[in-house]
Amino acid sequence: MSSETDPAPAQDTAPTSHLKASYVNFHSASSSSFATRPFDLSTPLPLPKDPSATDQKTAYLRSLRDAVSGLQSRVNDELTRRMEDEASQTAGEKGIKSAKEAGGVDEAAEEENYGEEVVQDDDE
Repeated sequence: MSSETDPAPAQDTAPTSHLKASYVNFHSASSSSFATRPFDLSTPLPLPKDPSATDQKTAYLRSLRDAVSGLQSRVNDELTRRMEDEASQTAGEKGIKSAKEAGGVDEAAEEENYGEEVVQDDDE
């Protein structure tokens, strides 16, 4: 992630910087898949009008922290969506209806039991 500043802003608008994130999958077997295409995200951040004012610096840092969290959430959402698309595409190619059927992990059960120890019955 990086932060860039816009050149010479107009007098009516506050100067703005942008928090940017770029994703590139270098370890992909096939670069033609949607899941492997790079993507860029950006969030504008207004800069403090008086950089020496402590309250304005504090407000800027608060907005930067919020922007980083928001950008991280957007990256996670995009990557999760891509993983789900790729998993359903792979399952469709193999004629599998679900990950559980494929002997994989039952995501719904994992989510429901997160953080808890689950003892499996021998009957399963």
